[in-house]
This record gives sequence, C-alpha cells and structure tokens, in this order.
Amino acid sequence: MTTAASSHGFSRFWIVLGILLIAANLRGPMTAVAPLLDDIQQYFSLSSAGSGMMTSLPLLVLAIISPLCASVAFRFGLERVLMAGLLLILAGVATRSFGTLSALFTGTALIGVGIAIGNVLLPGLVKRDFPKKLAVITSGYALTMGIAAAIMSAMAIPLSRFFEAGWRFALLSAGVFTLLAVVVWLPRVFGKNTAEKSLAPATGSKPVWRHPLAWQVTFFMGLNSFVYYIFISWLPAILQHAGYAAERAGEIHGLMQLSSAFPGIILMAVLHRLKDQRGLVLIACFTELVGILGLLFFPSQALVWSLVFGFGNGATFILALSFIGLRTVNATQAASLSGLAQCFGYLLAAFGPSLMGWLHDISGSWQSTLTICAFLTVTIATFGLLAGRALQIPDR
Repeated sequence: MTTAASSHGFSRFWIVLGILLIAANLRGPMTAVAPLLDDIQQYFSLSSAGSGMMTSLPLLVLAIISPLCASVAFRFGLERVLMAGLLLILAGVATRSFGTLSALFTGTALIGVGIAIGNVLLPGLVKRDFPKKLAVITSGYALTMGIAAAIMSAMAIPLSRFFEAGWRFALLSAGVFTLLAVVVWLPRVFGKNTAEKSLAPATGSKPVWRHPLAWQVTFFMGLNSFVYYIFISWLPAILQHAGYAAERAGEIHGLMQLSSAFPGIILMAVLHRLKDQRGLVLIACFTELVGILGLLFFPSQALVWSLVFGFGNGATFILALSFIGLRTVNATQAASLSGLAQCFGYLLAAFGPSLMGWLHDISGSWQSTLTICAFLTVTIATFGLLAGRALQIPDR
C-alpha cells in the first residue's frame, strides 16, 4: 500500500470515528434524564406533566431548529456547523447542572439545538462522504447512539447516589462523550478541504416537501419517535408503578436502550443488499408491537418485553434514518429530507411525554399510554410500507 493510500485510509478512519462520536451525543444527553425524573420532580416540586417537559422541550427545539440546519450548512460547511452543534450540547449539559429550574430548562433547550444540528446534518455527511457505504455507516452510528444512551441511562442512578451533587452530577457526566467528540472532530473543522466539501444548495429542483415519498418517510420516523420518547420518559415510572425499585427500573431502562442498538449489527449486514425494505419494516414493527403488548398484559416479565420493544423500535429507527439516504439522490437532497423529517417528526414526538404524563395524572394508570402506543405502532407500519419501496425522490 502506498503512503498516500495509507494516509487516505487513516483519514477516513478518523472521519468515521468522528461520525460515531457525534452520534453518541444525539440521544444520551436527553435520555439520561428519564431515570432521574423522580428526583428532579421532587427537587423542584413538579407535576408529571411538568416533568414530561424535560423530554418534550428538546424535542420542540429539534422541531423548530431542524428546518434551518441545511441552509446554515450550505453557508458555513457541514463540519463547522456540526462542531457548533457539539459545543451547544456541551454548554447545555453544563448549564442544566447548575441546580436552578431556569438553568435546567435553558440547558435542556441548548442541548436540543445541538442535537437538532447533528440529527439533520449527519445523514447528509454520510451521503456525501460514504455514498457506497450508506447503510453500513448509518447502522453503525445508530448502534453507537443506542449504546451511548444506554450507558448514560444505566449510570444515571448510581452516579446520582454516589456523589453528593446527586442528579446534577449524573446529568453533567453526559458531557464526557461530548468532549471526546469535540477533540476528534477538531481536525475536520480546520482541515484545508473543509470549505471545498461544503454542501451546495439545490438549484432547479422541486423542494422535497412536495413529494409524497418525503412525507411517508417523515411520518414513519415521526410516529416512531413519538412512541420512543414516551418510553424514554416514562418507562421507569411505568415499571415503578408495576412494583419495581427505582434502581431496577433504571437498569431496565438502560437495557432497553442497549437493545435498541443491536439491530444495527444485523441491518449493517442486510440493508445494503435490499432495494426494497418493506419486509424489514414489517418485522421491526411487529417486534415493537409485541414488546408493548407484553408490558401491557404481562408486566411481571418487564425486562423481556422492554428488550423486545427496544429491539423493534431500534430497528424501525435505523430504517427511518437509512431511508433519508436511500430515498434521495445526493447529499443536498438528503440534508433537506432530514430537515423535513426531523422537524415534523420531532414536533409529533414533543407532545408525547407531556401528553402521556397528563393522561397519567388524570387516570392514575399507565395502561392507556401503552394501549395508545400499540395502536400507533400499526400506523407506523403502514407508513413504513410506503416509505420502504424501492423508489427515490426525483432531483428535478
């Protein structure tokens, strides 16, 4: 192998590592809050609906910021804007740990802005730099998202109990992944080819929102996110209501997220071989539905059903991410579709935690929440069957 080839391979290794580390920050800083919601709720005397806003707020920010990310990347470049997103996440993680209610919500909003940038632009970056490895890289970074989120959730309760700062230290610890990502991504920001490889705005083509396929991808992702963030916010509370101790509920919550990462291993091997993904959609949604129904009717086996749900939901999420690249013809179009899907998807998801918290406050039970999620999974499968067809959005 020549020196140039070796250097190129080494450079691509660092690009992939940077992508994976950015992905590690796109769920964990939000999902690590869930096991600590009871402590935060008591500390600030919040209602269940108010606690649900801890998850809903960053999702609302995601919905608002997502449509702007692609146009900002057109002007300043993907690498620079992704770095800005990481720095916003880092600032948000630090701010929300100050111990005041205003700092908690301000930091949470900053985290939402940073995650929105990463969520929208990462698929475009993968489409641009790894067009022939799209399914592999996408599955890999989705796997990393799940593992990092699982680690943060599983460690939240132990860290809050071990250190005097309690939940504040547990939330602050999420910044470790962000610092690593910043360090690895710095060479990409100041590299000599960064400006040359910026996204170019599309000219002479219809906006992606005018194509039905774009909306099918959007609702497939959005409704799945709606269900996912309900579980992220309230699974520990659902389990404690069923008789589980807080520590055990936190462990199961983390394991659920870990199980959502494992479909990435399978899909890395098969996704790129299939032009039509409708069969995979059905398998993923059916698995997700089985997990929800198991929690509803057999809560004594909550660990099993949480793992089943996590696996199915994770597979559905990876498929949704992959559709952003598979259903578009270039990186610019992928970034635009990502912005659309993230905007409307997270706008839907933002209402889930607070709505289900309010429903619980009224009914005193989580059965209605699980029943609604089961019906929504069938709807997700319907949109997935449309989005999974071997089609692409035309670039004209």
